[in-house]
Amino acid sequence: MEIEKTNIQNFLAISDLVSLLNMSSGFLSIICSINQNFELAAILMFIAIIFDSIDGWVARKTNRNDTLGFGKNIDSLSDAISFGAAPAVFIYTSINTTSLPLQSLVILVSLLIVVCGVLRLTRYNVIADHVNISGFIGFPIPGISLIIAAYYLSGLYNPYIALLLSIIVSLLMISNIKYPKFSNKPIIAVSFILIILIILPIPTVLFNINIPALILLLFCLYYLLSNLIKK
Repeated sequence: MEIEKTNIQNFLAISDLVSLLNMSSGFLSIICSINQNFELAAILMFIAIIFDSIDGWVARKTNRNDTLGFGKNIDSLSDAISFGAAPAVFIYTSINTTSLPLQSLVILVSLLIVVCGVLRLTRYNVIADHVNISGFIGFPIPGISLIIAAYYLSGLYNPYIALLLSIIVSLLMISNIKYPKFSNKPIIAVSFILIILIILPIPTVLFNINIPALILLLFCLYYLLSNLIKK
């Protein structure tokens, strides 16, 4: 490849800009977590998931020609920030403790999220063109942000349960368990509506519980555990 052809504009497509919006949402979520604005941090993780779910659709609709794999790489790198670093920082900053043993555990669990996320994304990139499977091998990486964000916004957030969930989800991401793709259109539509209800300032709290966030959390946990039981 000639050096003149390596200008960034020769690689970027509209779908890549959507991936960058995913990454930007994840980065802003990290900033909000650092600033102790956990509600907005969780909402930004949801926004990152929305962008991540449509970048492939945009690529197909615009007939993206990606022979060099630029789109696949920018998508994975964006996911590493939004669904690896962002939930890890969220867990670390939201669990405020001065207990040295517990603080050490929180750091290790946060690191586990990042390590397992990167391993899962790397494995996917390596096997994508070599393994014929209609679903996912290992729990999809956006799921950890979805579970953590929904759990926090539900109003039922408990730091110890959050740590346990983070460990389970991280290990399932790098497992060999097959998870089906989200092909049930009614469930997809309901999940999208729930996310919109969570993001928008609509009063959906009952007895201090955010009902859409709780329903979404239960959906995610069912998807996580049902496939584990089938295994």
